[in-house]
This record gives sequence, C-alpha cells and structure tokens, in this order.
Amino acid sequence: MKIAISRMHFPVTTLGPGRRLGIWFQGCSIRCPGCISADTWATGRRGLELVELFRRMETWLNQAEGITISGGEPFDQLDALGALLRGLRERTAADILVYSGYAFENLTPALAALNGLIDALISDPFLLDAPQKLPIRGSDNQRLHRLTELGRSRFAGYDEPAHGNGAFDVMFDDNGTVWLAGIPGRGDFERLRAQLQQLGHQVMTTEDASPRHGTGRP
Repeated sequence: MKIAISRMHFPVTTLGPGRRLGIWFQGCSIRCPGCISADTWATGRRGLELVELFRRMETWLNQAEGITISGGEPFDQLDALGALLRGLRERTAADILVYSGYAFENLTPALAALNGLIDALISDPFLLDAPQKLPIRGSDNQRLHRLTELGRSRFAGYDEPAHGNGAFDVMFDDNGTVWLAGIPGRGDFERLRAQLQQLGHQVMTTEDASPRHGTGRP
C-alpha cells in the first residue's frame, strides 16, 4: 500500500506531550483559509510504500514518547491512515495524536473503524478569525477528543490556556529548506519574515496566499 507523505521529523516537542515523531500527510481537500501548510494541499505526489515508511522511521520509533499525525488531511487517505496506525500499534506503545480539519461528527464512521488506534484527536477546521488561546490548536474552535485511557492520561490539562503556544521545532532539509513545526500565534510569520528580511535574508513561506492569509494548522 502507498501513502502520500509530505515529511517526517523527530523530535517534535510542540505538538503534544514529550518528544514526538511528527508525520505530515500530503494532500488536503479542506484547505482552510490561512493555513500555514498550503504546501501539503496538493494530491497525486510523494507516494511512498508503507513498508518503506516504516523502515525510515524505525530508529525514531524506539525513542519517541508520542506520535503526531497531521497534514494535509490524514482522513483523506483513510485506508492508508488505518494501515499506518495498525503498523504503529504493532511497533510502539507511544500515544498517537491525529489532527483533522473535518468536524468530529463527520468522522464517526471512520473512527469506529479505527477504534482504539487513535489516542487523541483534534478535529474541526482552522478558523482564521477565531480566538487562539488553547494549546496545540490553530484556533479555539478546534476540539480535543481523548479517545482512549492513554489519551486521557497523556492529554490531561490540554484544555487549559496555561500551556500556551508560540514555540517551534526547526527542521532542515538537504536542499536548505527550513520547516517550523508548532502552532504560530497570529502574525508570528509576518514578524519573523520582516526581521529576517531586515537582516538581508530572502524568505518564502508555505502559508496560504489567499487575500486573507495568516497562520493556521500545524
């Protein structure tokens, strides 16, 4: 089975508790205005055999305290997501957090088929004009669902604003591309871009470039 993956990174420390393996799916049909990951929207590319994906993450799985799956939209590749989750369960006891832009109510049939494979789920689309005070959400309308006992334990307290946002994990590709993993605050990318340009750097971002753009999903 093939799965379309944008990128993987370890460790990620800003998208859930502990040192986590981050897996970003490629392809999204929701395309929330203002999303910071517009590069993950396109479909039909970056297909990878699932066995090869597991080979690449093998060393990281031995170290990861948790796994965060985002995108893109993981539920747009439901069969591949299920195969990935089952393979992860066979290989690690780490908690699994999945992000989706779909409303929780629309995911009920899929979640029934994936029963016990997802410990925590963040659902609902990113809304650019919504408040942003809750941890590990792009906007406060997004809901955190603790679906297993492990999820209830690991994500206790994540409905309290005190956790905060604003920190990033920095990733570097071989071609010099820099990726930031985390939840940016409103206007953070614009301020970062302005500061780097003042220092003489040329900056391009992958955020949504529609007329009302800003920060979005992780």
